[in-house]
Amino acid sequence: MSSQAPRRKPIGEQLIDKGVIGTDQLKIALLEQSRSKDKLGEILVRLGFLTESVLNEALGESLGQESINLKEIVPDIEAIKLIDKSLAKKLDIMPFSYTADDNTLMVAMPDTFDILVLDRITAAIPKGINIEPVLASSSDIIAAIDQFFGYELSIDGILNEIETGEVDTTKIAGIEGAEYSHPTVRLVDAFLTDAVKQDASDIHFEPEEGFLRVRYRIDGVLRQVRSLHKKYWPSIVVRLKVLADMNIAETRAPQDGHISLKITGHPIDFRVATQPTIHGENIVLRILDRSKAIIPLEELDIPDHHRSTLKLMMARPEGIILVTGPTGSGKTTTLYSLLNYLNDETVNIMTLEDPVEYPISMIRQSSLNSSVKMDFADGIRSLMRQDPDIILVGEMRDLDTASMGFRAAMTGHQVFSTLHTNSALGAFARLKDIGVEPGLIAGNIIGIVAQRLIRKLCLHCREQSPPNEIEKQLFVATGETPEFVYRAVGCERCGQRGYKGRLGLLEILKMDEDLDDLVAKNASTGELSKLATEKGFLRLVDDGMERVKRGETTLDELSRVVDFSAKLGL
Repeated sequence: MSSQAPRRKPIGEQLIDKGVIGTDQLKIALLEQSRSKDKLGEILVRLGFLTESVLNEALGESLGQESINLKEIVPDIEAIKLIDKSLAKKLDIMPFSYTADDNTLMVAMPDTFDILVLDRITAAIPKGINIEPVLASSSDIIAAIDQFFGYELSIDGILNEIETGEVDTTKIAGIEGAEYSHPTVRLVDAFLTDAVKQDASDIHFEPEEGFLRVRYRIDGVLRQVRSLHKKYWPSIVVRLKVLADMNIAETRAPQDGHISLKITGHPIDFRVATQPTIHGENIVLRILDRSKAIIPLEELDIPDHHRSTLKLMMARPEGIILVTGPTGSGKTTTLYSLLNYLNDETVNIMTLEDPVEYPISMIRQSSLNSSVKMDFADGIRSLMRQDPDIILVGEMRDLDTASMGFRAAMTGHQVFSTLHTNSALGAFARLKDIGVEPGLIAGNIIGIVAQRLIRKLCLHCREQSPPNEIEKQLFVATGETPEFVYRAVGCERCGQRGYKGRLGLLEILKMDEDLDDLVAKNASTGELSKLATEKGFLRLVDDGMERVKRGETTLDELSRVVDFSAKLGL
Protein backbone atom coordinates (compact mmCIF):
# COMPACT_ATOMS: atom_id res chain seq x y z
CA MET A 1 0.00 0.00 0.00
CA SER A 2 1.61 3.24 -1.15
CA SER A 3 1.75 6.19 1.22
CA GLN A 4 0.15 9.41 0.06
CA ALA A 5 2.24 12.58 -0.36
CA PRO A 6 1.70 15.12 2.43
CA ARG A 7 -0.92 17.75 1.64
CA ARG A 8 0.53 21.13 0.75
CA LYS A 9 -1.01 23.89 2.82
CA PRO A 10 -2.97 26.60 1.00
CA ILE A 11 -1.05 29.86 0.56
CA GLY A 12 -3.32 31.58 3.09
CA GLU A 13 -2.40 29.12 5.84
CA GLN A 14 1.28 29.40 4.93
CA LEU A 15 1.14 33.18 5.27
CA ILE A 16 -0.46 32.81 8.71
CA ASP A 17 2.24 30.32 9.76
CA LYS A 18 4.90 32.83 8.73
CA GLY A 19 3.22 35.56 10.75
CA VAL A 20 2.73 37.71 7.64
CA ILE A 21 -1.05 38.02 8.01
CA GLY A 22 -3.56 37.23 10.75
CA THR A 23 -6.54 34.87 10.76
CA ASP A 24 -9.01 37.76 10.55
CA GLN A 25 -7.22 39.22 7.55
CA LEU A 26 -7.36 35.86 5.76
CA LYS A 27 -11.13 35.57 6.44
CA ILE A 28 -11.69 39.04 4.98
CA ALA A 29 -9.64 38.19 1.88
CA LEU A 30 -11.45 34.85 1.38
CA LEU A 31 -14.81 36.59 1.65
CA GLU A 32 -13.69 39.13 -0.93
CA GLN A 33 -12.43 36.32 -3.18
CA SER A 34 -15.84 34.61 -3.12
CA ARG A 35 -17.30 37.80 -4.59
CA SER A 36 -14.61 38.79 -7.11
CA LYS A 37 -13.08 35.39 -8.09
CA ASP A 38 -9.63 37.09 -8.13
CA LYS A 39 -6.52 35.32 -6.87
CA LEU A 40 -6.12 35.33 -3.09
CA GLY A 41 -2.66 36.90 -3.26
CA GLU A 42 -3.88 39.78 -5.42
CA ILE A 43 -6.70 40.47 -2.98
CA LEU A 44 -4.37 40.47 0.05
CA VAL A 45 -2.12 43.00 -1.69
CA ARG A 46 -5.09 45.13 -2.82
CA LEU A 47 -6.44 45.23 0.73
CA GLY A 48 -3.01 46.36 1.97
CA PHE A 49 -2.47 43.33 4.23
CA LEU A 50 0.95 42.61 2.68
CA THR A 51 3.25 43.81 -0.10
CA GLU A 52 3.83 42.09 -3.44
CA SER A 53 7.48 41.36 -2.57
CA VAL A 54 6.46 39.54 0.63
CA LEU A 55 3.77 37.62 -1.28
CA ASN A 56 6.26 36.59 -4.00
CA GLU A 57 8.75 35.38 -1.43
CA ALA A 58 6.07 33.25 0.24
CA LEU A 59 4.84 31.90 -3.11
CA GLY A 60 8.40 31.10 -4.13
CA GLU A 61 9.01 29.10 -0.96
CA SER A 62 5.66 27.34 -1.36
CA LEU A 63 6.41 26.29 -4.93
CA GLY A 64 10.13 25.68 -4.40
CA GLN A 65 10.86 28.50 -6.85
CA GLU A 66 13.24 31.43 -6.64
CA SER A 67 11.58 34.86 -6.52
CA ILE A 68 13.08 38.22 -7.46
CA ASN A 69 12.38 41.86 -6.71
CA LEU A 70 12.69 43.59 -10.09
CA LYS A 71 13.08 46.98 -8.39
CA GLU A 72 16.52 45.90 -7.16
CA ILE A 73 17.99 44.59 -10.41
CA VAL A 74 19.91 46.01 -13.34
CA PRO A 75 18.97 43.97 -16.45
CA ASP A 76 21.29 42.76 -19.21
CA ILE A 77 21.14 44.54 -22.54
CA GLU A 78 21.54 41.15 -24.27
CA ALA A 79 18.54 39.72 -22.40
CA ILE A 80 16.26 42.62 -23.33
CA LYS A 81 17.32 42.41 -26.99
CA LEU A 82 16.15 38.79 -27.18
CA ILE A 83 12.46 39.60 -26.61
CA ASP A 84 10.35 42.30 -28.27
CA LYS A 85 8.65 44.83 -25.98
CA SER A 86 5.17 44.11 -27.36
CA LEU A 87 5.60 40.37 -26.75
CA ALA A 88 6.93 41.01 -23.21
CA LYS A 89 3.83 43.09 -22.43
CA LYS A 90 1.46 40.57 -23.99
CA LEU A 91 2.98 37.62 -22.08
CA ASP A 92 3.58 39.62 -18.88
CA ILE A 93 7.28 38.67 -18.73
CA MET A 94 10.56 40.53 -18.12
CA PRO A 95 13.87 39.14 -19.46
CA PHE A 96 16.61 40.36 -17.11
CA SER A 97 19.73 38.18 -17.45
CA TYR A 98 21.46 36.32 -20.27
CA THR A 99 24.57 34.22 -19.64
CA ALA A 100 26.45 33.29 -22.78
CA ASP A 101 28.62 30.67 -21.03
CA ASP A 102 25.71 28.31 -20.38
CA ASN A 103 23.33 29.96 -22.91
CA THR A 104 20.68 30.67 -20.26
CA LEU A 105 18.04 33.40 -20.33
CA MET A 106 16.45 34.31 -16.98
CA VAL A 107 12.87 35.58 -17.31
CA ALA A 108 10.68 37.05 -14.57
CA MET A 109 7.08 35.71 -14.66
CA PRO A 110 4.05 35.89 -12.36
CA ASP A 111 3.40 32.17 -13.00
CA THR A 112 6.57 30.13 -13.57
CA PHE A 113 4.52 27.01 -14.42
CA ASP A 114 2.62 28.57 -17.34
CA ILE A 115 3.62 26.17 -20.11
CA LEU A 116 1.91 28.18 -22.86
CA VAL A 117 3.91 31.31 -22.02
CA LEU A 118 7.16 29.33 -21.81
CA ASP A 119 6.41 27.83 -25.24
CA ARG A 120 5.80 31.31 -26.70
CA ILE A 121 9.13 32.52 -25.28
CA THR A 122 10.95 29.49 -26.70
CA ALA A 123 9.46 30.15 -30.15
CA ALA A 124 10.47 33.83 -30.02
CA ILE A 125 14.13 33.45 -29.07
CA PRO A 126 17.00 31.80 -31.00
CA LYS A 127 17.23 28.01 -30.78
CA GLY A 128 19.46 26.48 -28.13
CA ILE A 129 18.85 29.11 -25.45
CA ASN A 130 17.69 27.67 -22.11
CA ILE A 131 14.92 29.51 -20.27
CA GLU A 132 15.09 29.84 -16.49
CA PRO A 133 11.78 31.25 -15.15
CA VAL A 134 11.89 33.30 -11.93
CA LEU A 135 8.87 34.39 -9.91
CA ALA A 136 8.00 38.12 -9.82
CA SER A 137 4.85 40.17 -9.31
CA SER A 138 2.85 41.25 -12.35
CA SER A 139 2.93 44.94 -11.38
CA ASP A 140 6.73 44.85 -10.99
CA ILE A 141 7.04 43.19 -14.40
CA ILE A 142 4.89 45.86 -16.08
CA ALA A 143 6.87 48.64 -14.39
CA ALA A 144 10.18 47.04 -15.42
CA ILE A 145 9.05 46.70 -19.07
CA ASP A 146 8.14 50.40 -19.17
CA GLN A 147 11.36 51.33 -17.38
CA PHE A 148 13.92 49.39 -19.39
CA PHE A 149 12.43 48.71 -22.84
CA GLY A 150 12.72 51.48 -25.39
CA TYR A 151 15.72 53.17 -23.76
CA GLU A 152 19.33 52.85 -24.88
CA LEU A 153 21.18 50.74 -22.31
CA SER A 154 24.63 50.27 -23.88
CA ILE A 155 27.48 52.61 -22.89
CA ASP A 156 28.16 53.63 -26.51
CA GLY A 157 24.47 54.27 -27.18
CA ILE A 158 23.96 56.32 -24.01
CA LEU A 159 27.08 58.42 -24.66
CA ASN A 160 25.88 59.05 -28.21
CA GLU A 161 22.48 60.04 -26.82
CA ILE A 162 24.10 62.46 -24.36
CA GLU A 163 26.38 64.00 -27.00
CA THR A 164 23.74 64.40 -29.70
CA GLY A 165 20.63 65.16 -27.64
CA GLU A 166 19.52 67.93 -25.35
CA VAL A 167 20.29 66.57 -21.89
CA ASP A 168 20.22 68.63 -18.70
CA THR A 169 23.13 67.12 -16.74
CA THR A 170 22.45 69.35 -13.72
CA LYS A 171 19.17 67.56 -12.90
CA ILE A 172 19.45 63.89 -12.19
CA ALA A 173 16.36 61.76 -12.51
CA GLY A 174 16.47 59.01 -9.94
CA ILE A 175 17.33 61.08 -6.84
CA GLU A 176 13.83 60.70 -5.45
CA GLY A 177 11.48 58.48 -7.41
CA ALA A 178 12.53 59.98 -10.74
CA GLU A 179 12.14 58.20 -14.05
CA TYR A 180 14.69 55.99 -15.75
CA SER A 181 14.66 58.18 -18.83
CA HIS A 182 17.61 60.34 -17.78
CA PRO A 183 20.69 59.03 -19.63
CA THR A 184 23.07 59.63 -16.70
CA VAL A 185 21.08 57.18 -14.59
CA ARG A 186 21.36 54.57 -17.34
CA LEU A 187 25.04 55.41 -17.95
CA VAL A 188 26.03 54.70 -14.34
CA ASP A 189 24.06 51.44 -14.36
CA ALA A 190 25.70 50.51 -17.68
CA PHE A 191 29.21 51.05 -16.24
CA LEU A 192 28.40 48.94 -13.17
CA THR A 193 26.93 46.13 -15.28
CA ASP A 194 29.77 46.23 -17.82
CA ALA A 195 32.43 46.03 -15.11
CA VAL A 196 30.75 43.05 -13.44
CA LYS A 197 30.40 41.21 -16.76
CA GLN A 198 34.09 41.80 -17.51
CA ASP A 199 35.02 40.29 -14.10
CA ALA A 200 36.55 43.57 -12.91
CA SER A 201 37.44 43.89 -9.23
CA ASP A 202 37.38 47.71 -9.12
CA ILE A 203 35.97 50.65 -11.09
CA HIS A 204 37.93 53.93 -11.08
CA PHE A 205 36.27 57.23 -11.99
CA GLU A 206 39.20 59.66 -12.26
CA PRO A 207 38.64 63.33 -13.17
CA GLU A 208 41.46 65.09 -14.99
CA GLU A 209 41.68 68.77 -15.93
CA GLY A 210 39.63 68.46 -19.10
CA PHE A 211 38.14 64.95 -19.13
CA LEU A 212 37.00 62.01 -17.01
CA ARG A 213 38.96 58.75 -17.19
CA VAL A 214 37.15 55.47 -16.42
CA ARG A 215 39.30 52.43 -15.67
CA TYR A 216 38.57 48.85 -14.60
CA ARG A 217 40.95 46.65 -12.65
CA ILE A 218 40.76 43.29 -14.42
CA ASP A 219 42.92 40.39 -13.24
CA GLY A 220 44.88 42.79 -11.05
CA VAL A 221 45.79 45.24 -13.83
CA LEU A 222 44.11 48.59 -14.48
CA ARG A 223 42.73 49.11 -17.96
CA GLN A 224 41.25 52.32 -19.34
CA VAL A 225 37.83 51.69 -20.87
CA ARG A 226 36.45 55.20 -21.50
CA SER A 227 37.28 58.88 -21.60
CA LEU A 228 34.34 61.27 -21.14
CA HIS A 229 34.02 65.05 -21.32
CA LYS A 230 34.36 66.52 -17.86
CA LYS A 231 30.99 68.31 -18.05
CA TYR A 232 29.28 64.96 -17.42
CA TRP A 233 31.20 64.25 -14.21
CA PRO A 234 29.11 66.35 -11.75
CA SER A 235 25.93 64.48 -12.68
CA ILE A 236 27.67 61.08 -12.52
CA VAL A 237 29.06 61.94 -9.06
CA VAL A 238 25.57 62.83 -7.81
CA ARG A 239 24.10 59.60 -9.17
CA LEU A 240 26.83 57.45 -7.58
CA LYS A 241 26.44 59.26 -4.24
CA VAL A 242 22.67 58.80 -4.29
CA LEU A 243 23.07 55.07 -4.95
CA ALA A 244 25.68 54.79 -2.16
CA ASP A 245 23.59 56.84 0.29
CA MET A 246 26.27 59.53 0.62
CA ASN A 247 25.97 63.25 1.28
CA ILE A 248 25.75 64.84 -2.18
CA ALA A 249 26.54 68.30 -0.77
CA GLU A 250 29.86 67.21 0.79
CA THR A 251 32.67 67.54 -1.76
CA ARG A 252 35.69 68.49 0.38
CA ALA A 253 35.95 65.43 2.65
CA PRO A 254 36.36 61.73 1.81
CA GLN A 255 33.22 59.59 2.11
CA ASP A 256 32.52 55.86 2.18
CA GLY A 257 29.31 54.20 1.00
CA HIS A 258 27.78 50.96 -0.16
CA ILE A 259 25.63 49.92 -3.14
CA SER A 260 23.73 46.62 -3.43
CA LEU A 261 22.30 45.58 -6.79
CA LYS A 262 21.33 42.43 -8.65
CA ILE A 263 23.32 42.19 -11.88
CA THR A 264 23.10 39.21 -14.26
CA GLY A 265 20.78 37.63 -11.71
CA HIS A 266 23.36 37.67 -8.88
CA PRO A 267 23.57 39.94 -5.83
CA ILE A 268 26.55 42.29 -6.23
CA ASP A 269 27.87 44.67 -3.58
CA PHE A 270 29.92 47.76 -4.38
CA ARG A 271 32.08 49.41 -1.72
CA VAL A 272 32.30 53.08 -2.71
CA ALA A 273 35.00 55.54 -1.62
CA THR A 274 35.38 59.19 -2.64
CA GLN A 275 38.58 61.24 -2.42
CA PRO A 276 38.78 65.01 -3.12
CA THR A 277 41.50 65.88 -5.67
CA ILE A 278 42.58 69.07 -7.43
CA HIS A 279 40.36 68.21 -10.41
CA GLY A 280 37.29 67.08 -8.44
CA GLU A 281 36.20 64.04 -6.48
CA ASN A 282 37.87 60.75 -7.39
CA ILE A 283 35.57 57.74 -6.89
CA VAL A 284 36.62 54.08 -6.67
CA LEU A 285 34.15 51.20 -6.39
CA ARG A 286 35.30 47.80 -5.12
CA ILE A 287 33.13 45.04 -6.64
CA LEU A 288 32.18 42.24 -4.26
CA ASP A 289 30.48 39.33 -6.03
CA ARG A 290 29.08 36.96 -3.39
CA SER A 291 28.72 34.13 -5.91
CA LYS A 292 32.52 34.13 -6.44
CA ALA A 293 33.56 34.90 -2.88
CA ILE A 294 33.62 31.51 -1.21
CA ILE A 295 35.72 29.08 -3.23
CA PRO A 296 35.89 25.56 -1.74
CA LEU A 297 39.40 24.52 -0.77
CA GLU A 298 39.29 21.68 -3.30
CA GLU A 299 38.56 24.18 -6.08
CA LEU A 300 41.31 26.69 -5.26
CA ASP A 301 43.72 26.89 -8.20
CA ILE A 302 46.75 25.71 -6.21
CA PRO A 303 49.00 22.60 -6.48
CA ASP A 304 47.90 19.47 -4.62
CA HIS A 305 50.94 19.50 -2.33
CA HIS A 306 50.00 23.01 -1.11
CA ARG A 307 46.42 21.87 -0.50
CA SER A 308 47.65 18.88 1.53
CA THR A 309 49.96 21.10 3.62
CA LEU A 310 47.11 23.51 4.38
CA LYS A 311 44.92 20.60 5.54
CA LEU A 312 47.71 19.34 7.81
CA MET A 313 48.07 22.80 9.32
CA MET A 314 44.33 23.10 9.95
CA ALA A 315 44.34 19.72 11.68
CA ARG A 316 46.29 21.28 14.57
CA PRO A 317 43.77 22.07 17.35
CA GLU A 318 45.33 25.35 18.52
CA GLY A 319 47.75 27.96 17.25
CA ILE A 320 47.91 30.75 14.66
CA ILE A 321 47.81 30.49 10.88
CA LEU A 322 48.96 33.70 9.20
CA VAL A 323 48.27 34.67 5.57
CA THR A 324 50.59 37.40 4.28
CA GLY A 325 50.82 39.45 1.12
CA PRO A 326 50.12 42.92 -0.29
CA THR A 327 46.65 44.40 -0.81
CA GLY A 328 44.77 42.58 -3.57
CA SER A 329 46.80 39.36 -3.32
CA GLY A 330 43.78 37.18 -2.48
CA LYS A 331 44.36 36.83 1.27
CA THR A 332 40.64 37.19 2.07
CA THR A 333 39.66 34.54 -0.50
CA THR A 334 42.19 32.09 0.93
CA LEU A 335 41.09 32.72 4.53
CA TYR A 336 37.41 32.28 3.63
CA SER A 337 38.21 29.02 1.83
CA LEU A 338 40.04 27.73 4.92
CA LEU A 339 37.21 28.76 7.24
CA ASN A 340 34.62 27.26 4.92
CA TYR A 341 36.56 23.96 4.96
CA LEU A 342 36.38 23.91 8.78
CA ASN A 343 32.82 25.21 8.98
CA ASP A 344 30.26 22.76 10.35
CA GLU A 345 27.82 22.53 13.22
CA THR A 346 30.41 21.04 15.62
CA VAL A 347 32.54 24.21 15.84
CA ASN A 348 31.88 27.85 16.67
CA ILE A 349 33.71 30.12 14.21
CA MET A 350 33.75 33.86 14.92
CA THR A 351 35.35 36.67 12.91
CA LEU A 352 36.40 40.30 13.36
CA GLU A 353 36.71 42.03 9.99
CA ASP A 354 37.16 45.58 8.78
CA PRO A 355 34.66 45.36 7.13
CA VAL A 356 32.85 42.03 6.56
CA GLU A 357 33.06 41.54 2.79
CA TYR A 358 31.13 38.30 2.29
CA PRO A 359 28.60 36.70 4.65
CA ILE A 360 29.08 32.97 5.37
CA SER A 361 26.32 30.86 6.89
CA MET A 362 26.88 29.51 10.42
CA ILE A 363 29.89 31.80 10.99
CA ARG A 364 29.40 34.70 13.41
CA GLN A 365 30.90 37.70 11.60
CA SER A 366 31.44 41.14 13.14
CA SER A 367 32.38 44.36 11.35
CA LEU A 368 34.69 46.91 12.91
CA ASN A 369 34.34 50.57 11.99
CA SER A 370 34.69 53.99 13.59
CA SER A 371 31.03 54.11 14.64
CA VAL A 372 31.33 50.85 16.63
CA LYS A 373 34.12 52.31 18.85
CA MET A 374 35.81 48.90 19.04
CA ASP A 375 39.24 47.91 17.76
CA PHE A 376 40.60 44.45 17.01
CA ALA A 377 42.07 43.97 20.50
CA ASP A 378 38.79 44.87 22.23
CA GLY A 379 36.94 42.71 19.72
CA ILE A 380 39.08 39.64 20.52
CA ARG A 381 38.44 40.15 24.25
CA SER A 382 34.73 40.20 23.52
CA LEU A 383 34.89 37.13 21.26
CA MET A 384 36.68 35.13 23.92
CA ARG A 385 33.51 35.36 26.02
CA GLN A 386 31.46 33.84 23.17
CA ASP A 387 32.92 30.33 23.53
CA PRO A 388 34.67 30.24 20.12
CA ASP A 389 36.64 27.32 18.71
CA ILE A 390 38.09 29.24 15.76
CA ILE A 391 38.72 32.99 15.51
CA LEU A 392 39.49 35.08 12.43
CA VAL A 393 41.15 38.43 13.12
CA GLY A 394 41.13 40.59 10.00
CA GLU A 395 44.67 41.93 10.49
CA MET A 396 47.42 41.90 13.12
CA ARG A 397 48.30 45.57 12.77
CA ASP A 398 49.57 46.48 16.26
CA LEU A 399 50.94 44.99 19.47
CA ASP A 400 47.57 44.90 21.31
CA THR A 401 45.89 42.96 18.51
CA ALA A 402 48.82 40.57 18.07
CA SER A 403 49.13 39.96 21.82
CA MET A 404 45.42 39.16 22.13
CA GLY A 405 45.64 36.87 19.09
CA PHE A 406 48.58 34.95 20.57
CA ARG A 407 46.83 34.78 23.95
CA ALA A 408 43.79 33.23 22.23
CA ALA A 409 46.07 30.68 20.55
CA MET A 410 47.74 29.83 23.87
CA THR A 411 44.35 29.17 25.50
CA GLY A 412 43.39 26.44 23.04
CA HIS A 413 41.89 28.33 20.10
CA GLN A 414 42.70 28.19 16.41
CA VAL A 415 43.38 31.73 15.18
CA PHE A 416 43.50 32.92 11.56
CA SER A 417 44.80 36.35 10.63
CA THR A 418 46.63 38.41 7.99
CA LEU A 419 49.90 40.30 8.15
CA HIS A 420 51.42 42.74 5.67
CA THR A 421 54.80 41.25 4.74
CA ASN A 422 56.44 40.36 1.44
CA SER A 423 57.24 36.74 2.32
CA ALA A 424 56.39 33.99 4.78
CA LEU A 425 59.80 34.28 6.50
CA GLY A 426 59.37 38.05 6.75
CA ALA A 427 56.44 37.53 9.14
CA PHE A 428 58.79 36.96 12.09
CA ALA A 429 60.60 40.26 11.61
CA ARG A 430 57.25 42.04 11.20
CA LEU A 431 55.86 40.56 14.43
CA LYS A 432 59.03 41.55 16.31
CA ASP A 433 58.79 45.02 14.79
CA ILE A 434 55.32 45.59 16.27
CA GLY A 435 56.59 44.40 19.65
CA VAL A 436 55.79 40.67 19.95
CA GLU A 437 58.48 38.81 21.92
CA PRO A 438 60.24 35.87 20.17
CA GLY A 439 59.36 33.62 23.11
CA LEU A 440 55.67 34.31 22.50
CA ILE A 441 55.96 33.69 18.75
CA ALA A 442 57.75 30.35 19.13
CA GLY A 443 55.43 27.41 19.54
CA ASN A 444 52.25 29.34 18.85
CA ILE A 445 52.40 29.68 15.05
CA ILE A 446 51.11 26.67 13.10
CA GLY A 447 52.21 28.01 9.74
CA ILE A 448 52.57 31.06 7.51
CA VAL A 449 51.21 31.39 3.99
CA ALA A 450 52.57 34.07 1.63
CA GLN A 451 50.47 34.71 -1.44
CA ARG A 452 50.40 36.54 -4.76
CA LEU A 453 47.93 36.55 -7.67
CA ILE A 454 49.18 36.38 -11.25
CA ARG A 455 47.28 36.37 -14.52
CA LYS A 456 46.59 33.10 -16.32
CA LEU A 457 47.33 32.72 -20.00
CA CYS A 458 44.27 32.58 -22.23
CA LEU A 459 44.05 28.94 -23.32
CA HIS A 460 42.43 29.90 -26.63
CA CYS A 461 45.24 32.06 -28.03
CA ARG A 462 48.52 31.26 -26.20
CA GLU A 463 51.42 30.31 -28.48
CA GLN A 464 54.51 28.17 -28.02
CA SER A 465 58.03 29.47 -28.69
CA PRO A 466 61.58 28.57 -27.60
CA PRO A 467 62.83 30.47 -24.52
CA ASN A 468 65.13 33.43 -25.23
CA GLU A 469 68.57 33.87 -23.66
CA ILE A 470 67.36 35.77 -20.59
CA GLU A 471 64.64 33.19 -19.99
CA LYS A 472 67.19 30.37 -20.32
CA GLN A 473 69.32 32.00 -17.61
CA LEU A 474 66.29 32.21 -15.31
CA PHE A 475 65.39 28.57 -15.88
CA VAL A 476 69.00 27.43 -15.31
CA ALA A 477 69.01 29.31 -11.98
CA THR A 478 65.71 27.76 -10.88
CA GLY A 479 65.84 24.28 -12.41
CA GLU A 480 65.75 22.55 -15.79
CA THR A 481 65.10 24.55 -18.97
CA PRO A 482 62.01 23.50 -20.97
CA GLU A 483 62.12 23.14 -24.75
CA PHE A 484 59.47 25.81 -25.20
CA VAL A 485 57.38 28.30 -23.23
CA TYR A 486 53.96 29.80 -23.89
CA ARG A 487 53.45 33.47 -24.70
CA ALA A 488 50.44 35.80 -24.53
CA VAL A 489 48.84 36.72 -27.86
CA GLY A 490 45.29 38.06 -27.46
CA CYS A 491 41.88 37.15 -28.89
CA GLU A 492 38.21 38.06 -28.53
CA ARG A 493 37.70 35.70 -25.60
CA CYS A 494 40.30 37.47 -23.46
CA GLY A 495 39.62 41.00 -24.72
CA GLN A 496 42.90 40.99 -26.72
CA ARG A 497 44.89 40.89 -23.48
CA GLY A 498 46.35 37.38 -23.82
CA TYR A 499 45.37 36.61 -20.23
CA LYS A 500 42.07 35.55 -18.69
CA GLY A 501 41.58 34.90 -14.99
CA ARG A 502 44.13 34.67 -12.20
CA LEU A 503 45.82 31.95 -10.20
CA GLY A 504 47.40 32.00 -6.76
CA LEU A 505 51.10 31.56 -6.07
CA LEU A 506 51.81 30.30 -2.56
CA GLU A 507 54.76 29.71 -0.30
CA ILE A 508 53.82 27.80 2.85
CA LEU A 509 56.09 27.66 5.88
CA LYS A 510 54.85 24.87 8.15
CA MET A 511 56.37 25.32 11.60
CA ASP A 512 58.01 22.51 13.59
CA GLU A 513 60.14 22.21 16.75
CA ASP A 514 63.44 23.01 14.98
CA LEU A 515 62.09 26.21 13.44
CA ASP A 516 60.44 27.17 16.75
CA ASP A 517 63.82 26.78 18.53
CA LEU A 518 65.47 29.18 16.06
CA VAL A 519 62.62 31.69 16.47
CA ALA A 520 62.92 31.52 20.28
CA LYS A 521 66.69 32.21 19.97
CA ASN A 522 65.87 35.34 17.90
CA ALA A 523 67.61 33.87 14.84
CA SER A 524 68.04 35.97 11.71
CA THR A 525 65.88 35.60 8.61
CA GLY A 526 68.88 34.05 6.83
CA GLU A 527 69.25 31.30 9.45
CA LEU A 528 65.52 30.57 9.32
CA SER A 529 65.61 30.52 5.51
CA LYS A 530 68.51 28.04 5.44
CA LEU A 531 66.78 25.60 7.80
CA ALA A 532 63.40 25.94 6.08
CA THR A 533 64.99 25.27 2.66
CA GLU A 534 66.66 22.13 4.02
CA LYS A 535 63.20 20.96 5.11
CA GLY A 536 61.78 21.44 1.59
CA PHE A 537 60.39 24.98 1.84
CA LEU A 538 59.56 26.33 -1.64
CA ARG A 539 59.37 30.05 -2.35
CA LEU A 540 56.91 32.00 -4.47
CA VAL A 541 59.37 32.07 -7.37
CA ASP A 542 59.64 28.25 -7.29
CA ASP A 543 55.86 27.89 -7.46
CA GLY A 544 55.74 30.49 -10.23
CA MET A 545 58.41 28.81 -12.37
CA GLU A 546 56.49 25.53 -12.20
CA ARG A 547 53.37 27.35 -13.43
CA VAL A 548 55.40 28.82 -16.33
CA LYS A 549 56.70 25.35 -17.28
CA ARG A 550 53.13 24.03 -17.31
CA GLY A 551 52.05 26.82 -19.66
CA GLU A 552 49.70 28.46 -17.16
CA THR A 553 51.42 31.86 -17.21
CA THR A 554 54.47 33.66 -18.60
CA LEU A 555 57.81 34.78 -17.19
CA ASP A 556 56.89 38.38 -18.00
CA GLU A 557 53.79 38.10 -15.83
CA LEU A 558 55.70 36.27 -13.08
CA SER A 559 58.40 38.96 -12.96
CA ARG A 560 55.67 41.56 -12.43
CA VAL A 561 54.75 40.14 -9.01
CA VAL A 562 57.74 38.01 -7.86
CA ASP A 563 61.35 39.00 -7.14
CA PHE A 564 63.89 36.82 -9.00
CA SER A 565 66.96 38.41 -7.40
CA ALA A 566 67.30 35.90 -4.54
CA LYS A 567 67.25 32.94 -6.94
CA LEU A 568 69.73 34.59 -9.31
CA GLY A 569 72.04 35.59 -6.46
CA LEU A 570 71.73 39.31 -7.25
